[in-house]
Amino acid sequence: MRVTVGSKNPAKINAVKEAFKEYPYEIISVDAESGVSEQPMSDEETIKGAVNRAIQAAELGEAEIGIGLEGGVQQTPYGLMLCNWGVLAAKGMEPIIAGGARLPLPDEIAQQLLMGVELGPVMDEYAKKQNVRKNEGAVGIFTNGQINRSEMFTHVMKLLAGQYEYQIGQGKKTV
Repeated sequence: MRVTVGSKNPAKINAVKEAFKEYPYEIISVDAESGVSEQPMSDEETIKGAVNRAIQAAELGEAEIGIGLEGGVQQTPYGLMLCNWGVLAAKGMEPIIAGGARLPLPDEIAQQLLMGVELGPVMDEYAKKQNVRKNEGAVGIFTNGQINRSEMFTHVMKLLAGQYEYQIGQGKKTV
């Protein structure tokens, strides 16, 4: 079975590989468009981006399963929260959705996002590093390395894989 990830981001690709490591699936990645803003500013927008990526990934990769993983932020009474969502789109099924970890962003980061700046460049400048989004991610910076972006998306991927198994009626590994 072929699984296509709708991103070339190594953190996302590694999360999919980790979630499906015990399956004999061929995992490939393609550039899929989210169809939302570069910086999703709500759960709804972030989910929509993940759905769009998953569906397009399946089509572009001619795969049985397409995966869309999207990071965003959500305004709450407790501040602007980092969020991440994933979608598994399988032929003949409604898209399966799962969300992951949340943590508040420091005000100095949140203010820039609320002014329209994307998190990736803000984090590069803040951390004085390049490509934070492809490595530890904001979550890695703000958890002092306790969890990185790939691990955060792996959690979402395991939620998706488990729901997929449940929905196809198989509580064991499939071939």
